Amino acid sequence: MNHKKLICCLVGILLGGCVPVISLHPLFTEEDTLFDKELLGTWVDDPNSPDTTWEFRDINEPKNAYELIFTDEEGKQGSFIARLVKLQEKLFLDVYPSKLPWDVNDPEKTDWPYNSFFLIPAHTFLKIDSVEPQLKMWLTSESEMKDLLTEEPNAVEHTFAGDRLVLTATTKELRAFILKYADDKRLFTGDLALTRR
Repeated sequence: MNHKKLICCLVGILLGGCVPVISLHPLFTEEDTLFDKELLGTWVDDPNSPDTTWEFRDINEPKNAYELIFTDEEGKQGSFIARLVKLQEKLFLDVYPSKLPWDVNDPEKTDWPYNSFFLIPAHTFLKIDSVEPQLKMWLTSESEMKDLLTEEPNAVEHTFAGDRLVLTATTKELRAFILKYADDKRLFTGDLALTRR
């Protein structure tokens, strides 16, 4: 599996099997990130089948951030930095890879170090409805977002890299867009309820 496909696969697995909307810029500024200890720990989407886990760990750097280790039912993992973001009274999670694909132990890996210059840690976003008693989140879906942009092409700055949708809006523009469409099912389309293990 090549590096680009691997990182897309890991992020897709992380976000419930759908292809997430990705952005070149973060949703957060340092002023609106927060740290909630209630998020720490290991969460599962099915307590009867706890093989797929989301583990939020405390890290020193960056400030107000979590290391998110996602493990699927086959034991494959993704390592991410997650930032809890409060915009007005709404909570979001900004997630981006903490390690790019060449850090993944892949026995079929071809070592092409110069290719790494063309890979970037893109951001994706989740909306959080609650942390306790369940971690309830809403995921983005690229296909639904494409529908939104077909109907409203000026909703947010974007481009396409091949057939992948990439948001190019600045952080300020992203924040306005996310707040305007926070309850729109074309942006946050898939709900997920996780239980603490």
